[in-house]
Amino acid sequence: MAELKSLKNRYEPWVELRKEIDDLETLHELACEAGDESEGGNLSGGLKDISARYEKQNVLELMGGEVDRNGCFLTVHSGAGGTEACDWSQMLYRMYLRWAERRGFSVEEVDRLEAEGGVKSATCKIEGDYAYGYLKGESGVHRLVRISPFDANARRHTSFASVYIFPVIDDSIDVDIRPEDLRVDTYRSGGAGGQHVNKTDSAVRFTHIPTGIVVACQNERSQIKNRAIAMSMLRARLYEYYREEKEKENEKFAQEKKDISWGNQIRSYVFQPYTMVKDYRTKTETGNIQAVMDGDIDLFVEQYLRFAWETGHER
Repeated sequence: MAELKSLKNRYEPWVELRKEIDDLETLHELACEAGDESEGGNLSGGLKDISARYEKQNVLELMGGEVDRNGCFLTVHSGAGGTEACDWSQMLYRMYLRWAERRGFSVEEVDRLEAEGGVKSATCKIEGDYAYGYLKGESGVHRLVRISPFDANARRHTSFASVYIFPVIDDSIDVDIRPEDLRVDTYRSGGAGGQHVNKTDSAVRFTHIPTGIVVACQNERSQIKNRAIAMSMLRARLYEYYREEKEKENEKFAQEKKDISWGNQIRSYVFQPYTMVKDYRTKTETGNIQAVMDGDIDLFVEQYLRFAWETGHER
């Protein structure tokens, strides 16, 4: 039923658009025959609405990857910049949570490492149709330029954070994990949660020895639940690793481990002395930085999908 619903959601809007185009064409012909110029405004407005909806729907046709329809895990790491970078990581993490909220996607926080001024790292699971397909181009280093609220001299600072997106893998995709290749560590959770988290080793960390991939989950009170979530994350990370290895694109693997600093950014967010968000891959930019930080990133997401399709840089 979920598969059927997903296919209907992709197919039926095209049927509706086709019908409205035919209706608009008929209205145009009738207006021309009657010599009625008063319908010009209605025709123009209708065409503009159809064009906008066509562009939105056409984005789905750019996502034909094996796991594009799946949910995803999103990880944000702070980079160069100390307290500034931790605050920037938290701002960036909030931006993606707001984006997911706008789309009606469900979000579950999996892991969070608090730090002075914000977060050192945070991971969440986003569930919704094409969540991975939409966000896969967000992996990379994000750069912030602003007057620092932590600087008494009000100087301009540059901070960095990395984002890594990997898909939620369902049971239909086989990822082999041998028990002997896995090291399991349990420890006490940090943060909120009362006495329970301080008395039991409920947090779980998995290390996949052959690849060095490490995942952790500590947000559930139950170690069993944390193990299940951590295993799901590990399967997703390994899927990405083996896929990229097969495609001989290992340089893309684990972008979160790249140097999170100047020269590696995919996008810049400038608050002062002017406001601008610019993507260096697609050259897309906007001056409405507040809207972007509130989750309005569809312009960048969609432009990247078109860029990847046209250039063959599909992840």
